[in-house]
Amino acid sequence: MTNKPTQDDLDVIQNQLGRTPRDVHAISYRCPCGKPAVVATPPRLSDGTPFPTFYYATCPRLTGAISTLETTGMMGEMQNRLGEERDLATKYQSAHDQYQAARDELGMDVQEVKGITAGGMPDRVKCLHSLVAHSLSAGPGVNPLGDEALAALPKWWLTDPCEVVSEENK
Repeated sequence: MTNKPTQDDLDVIQNQLGRTPRDVHAISYRCPCGKPAVVATPPRLSDGTPFPTFYYATCPRLTGAISTLETTGMMGEMQNRLGEERDLATKYQSAHDQYQAARDELGMDVQEVKGITAGGMPDRVKCLHSLVAHSLSAGPGVNPLGDEALAALPKWWLTDPCEVVSEENK
């Protein structure tokens, strides 16, 4: 993990999300400007809720760019390729395994999320937000489909860099 969140980080994340962030374990990726963009969340929230999404994108510019990308049909194309390209499927399975291993490093045995990661891994493509968050957090070469989606994104941080999208700024 990159680092434990400071109170300033949590304040930024609250503005990014428009709500109080829940159980942020670490900032797993920072935008080039230094602000939090992806957080790591434990597999069980403090209220007892199981939470399989370990890497969660918080930057509104990033999530907006990913949402736009999801409308292009990229997920369907990726899903088709998973069924046709054995090497891709093997690498995607490895990404799923790495995701679980990173989450398991927290030392929390949460049976409800055992074998479940995010984004549809290891056999489906259902959420580019999760796959991109994983790629940004784990680094290049870990999640092939997350890397592809990330490469297709515009440089989200260059337009109104790290401007907080909250009610006050709309």
